Amino acid sequence: MHELGIVTHVAKTLDEVAEENRITKIGSVTLQIGEVSGIINDYFVDCWDYFKKKHPVLQEAVMKIEIIPAVTYCEDCRSEYETVKYGKICPHCKSERTYLIQGNECTIKEIEAETEE
Repeated sequence: MHELGIVTHVAKTLDEVAEENRITKIGSVTLQIGEVSGIINDYFVDCWDYFKKKHPVLQEAVMKIEIIPAVTYCEDCRSEYETVKYGKICPHCKSERTYLIQGNECTIKEIEAETEE
């Protein structure tokens, strides 16, 4: 379960952002998670709910998740296609010379917060 490690990193990053920007309370955090990142959303949210209690600025923060679709690029026919639907083999030319161009990331997209007066 690597979800706890990712949540730990996100929480530490948010603590740093809060300190740098004099944020007193984070209301929500929106994460973009790739479709093939290996992150199980339910575990991720459970880890978040547990871990945020240890960070005063995050205690009331809600985790919002947006899924980024996985897209693969074919080097032979230069087309892009849905990774989950077709896998590594290009559905257009049947080439295996392909690589993932999006869908395995985990990014903080947005933070809703309150700052000191």
